[in-house]
Amino acid sequence: MKSTNNRYNMGETVKIIETGEVVTILKWQYVKNMKRFSYIVKEHSNTFYFEEELQDS
Repeated sequence: MKSTNNRYNMGETVKIIETGEVVTILKWQYVKNMKRFSYIVKEHSNTFYFEEELQDS
């Protein structure tokens, strides 16, 4: 089984760096061709964020 190195998990609350808004991780996935993780948050489900756009709340 492949080990994941994503920083955040589903249900975890994080802060969007640009706005300072605290949000909840709804879903995450590894974007293979970009070699990084993307996250969809509950509060903005039509937008995705990369790991470097988020920080611990």
